[in-house]
Amino acid sequence: MIEHYRQTFREEAAELLAELETALLELERSPADGEQVGRVFRALHTIKGSSAMFGFDAAAAFAHEVETVFEQVRAGAVPVTAELVGLTLLARDLITAMLASPAGEDGATSERARQLAASFERLAPSSPAPSPLSPGGPAPEETGSWLIRYRPGRETFRNGTNPLLLIGELHQLGECRVTAGTDRVPPLAELDPTLCFLSWEIHLTTGLGIDAVRDVFIFAGDDEVEIVPVSRGGAAHEATVLPCRGPEADGGPQGRESISSIRVAAGKLDSLVNLVGELVTVQARLSQTAAVRGDAGLIALAEEVERLTGELRDSALNIRMLPIGSTFGRFRRLVHDLALELGKEVELVTAGAETELDKTVIEMLSDPLVHLIRNCIDHGIEPPQAREAAGKPRRGTIVLAAAHSGDSVVITVSDDGAGIDREMVRARAAEMGLVAATAELADRDLLALIFAPGFSTAREVTSISGRGVGMDVVKRGVEALRGSISVASRPGEGSEISIRIPLTLAIIESLLVRIGPDCYVLPLALVEECLELSRADAARAHGRHLVNVRGRIVPYIRLRDRFGVPGAAPAIEQIVVTEVEGKRVGLVVDHVIGGHQTVIKSLGPVFREAAGVSGATILGDGTVALILDVPRLVQGEELAERAA
Repeated sequence: MIEHYRQTFREEAAELLAELETALLELERSPADGEQVGRVFRALHTIKGSSAMFGFDAAAAFAHEVETVFEQVRAGAVPVTAELVGLTLLARDLITAMLASPAGEDGATSERARQLAASFERLAPSSPAPSPLSPGGPAPEETGSWLIRYRPGRETFRNGTNPLLLIGELHQLGECRVTAGTDRVPPLAELDPTLCFLSWEIHLTTGLGIDAVRDVFIFAGDDEVEIVPVSRGGAAHEATVLPCRGPEADGGPQGRESISSIRVAAGKLDSLVNLVGELVTVQARLSQTAAVRGDAGLIALAEEVERLTGELRDSALNIRMLPIGSTFGRFRRLVHDLALELGKEVELVTAGAETELDKTVIEMLSDPLVHLIRNCIDHGIEPPQAREAAGKPRRGTIVLAAAHSGDSVVITVSDDGAGIDREMVRARAAEMGLVAATAELADRDLLALIFAPGFSTAREVTSISGRGVGMDVVKRGVEALRGSISVASRPGEGSEISIRIPLTLAIIESLLVRIGPDCYVLPLALVEECLELSRADAARAHGRHLVNVRGRIVPYIRLRDRFGVPGAAPAIEQIVVTEVEGKRVGLVVDHVIGGHQTVIKSLGPVFREAAGVSGATILGDGTVALILDVPRLVQGEELAERAA
């Protein structure tokens, strides 16, 4: 049970450490911002207190060392410098490592903690902070007395909280007189040592103010805490009770209504979506059965079930939707560290952080975005001196943006660097045998070569680039999300890479088609329109797979030939026109059946590498339909044409 609470604490601590990192990076940009200093201090204070509660004493002690430095920063005794921010970021990483370890500390982390503490000591000698009356310090705060009534809940010990540690923190704030209340202690025969029956009254005199007292109880959970100011005569003003946890501290109905969110394990959400997916499949079978039988009552019931299933599906998927801003925020640290390593000045600007995506998509998108940002810093952004010589600001800018586009999200990563050297790309591609040295390529196709496996324009292998795996990983990662990627570049002005991905990977809107006896599924997000293709239309193209669509020539792939389906095609076939990476490509099928809610099932390991297929689904009649991977189908056809 205790380990369960320690794990919950680790999850909450991860959020606090992320907040600490964000505040530090903002502080580096605005060293005089007192609000950011306060954010850093509060995060460190909370991490220190909660780490001590759950037995991570080494992490608590180290966080206290860093907190002491920022206490002097708040007092104006220590300036905010790039070195201080860098050291605190390293301290944040070390605290993360301490909390991840079951023991909380090992020899390596202990030695690293001593080294960092010595570095902090050099920046901020451990002399007492200046008096509040000294120049540059905060406004003086009058010494006050407080009566604190602390009544822990019965389950306090089981939750991993140690009330004595909280009382010890109060002793650090000033002069304390503590009285224990024993009115709830049962007879010895009925005493359960795992439950808390004591309460405390603490008279505290301090000059640090009410906020410092409240911070001690920030992780008091559902414990009852009252903080009452005491007059100089020693009387408590009951009419001015200050609850430490806000309006919900009284436990009344208003407090219960203020709880607006709960923490749910990701596995439970995955299970819910899987069950909803099974329900969608059963609902499709019910609708088909009702239509076959022609029973009006059964048809009405099936329609009602279909409506409710659709609403349940949307609700379940919305629960898993998260703002992508949480992922964007993590890249600030990557940009900070990598720019420092390469001696460049780079700023990350984000837009559309509120755009929501399925949590699974966000997790799978992290690696491709890391590679793209590293590529922008290493290959795109020039050194400060080169930028100044070109008339640019010393500091380069990377823009990471997200926006909804129908049932997809478009994410762009752009920079204002030197752009892609097309001649260097062509020369490297010819050297690798990807294209002939004299081949004529459209600009889009030339730039797309950077995604080829093993492709790199770097002549030296470093810890950052040169191995030719970065952009290849990006393309494969995007394709695993059933997405598409494109690149644009302007010489001397920068580059932009756009990624289009679906909102979710669990249930998608799709188009159901038939080829011979089998059904196939096309993601509706890629479909533009459907057209008829007669034998006369095909004959007019003189054997070439081209069709004129309102004055525009659109190439098409005959899926019956591509999949080797036996039998003769119908006299009038259907062309499903799709858009892939900015190109319109048609897919010829026998019949278009119509729209379909597709519950995606992954293929087994034997069929995982099947070209042009990304998954499968179960139809209402119980048969299996394959989900077509349109980008790979198009890519395979292009490679076959080049080889021919």
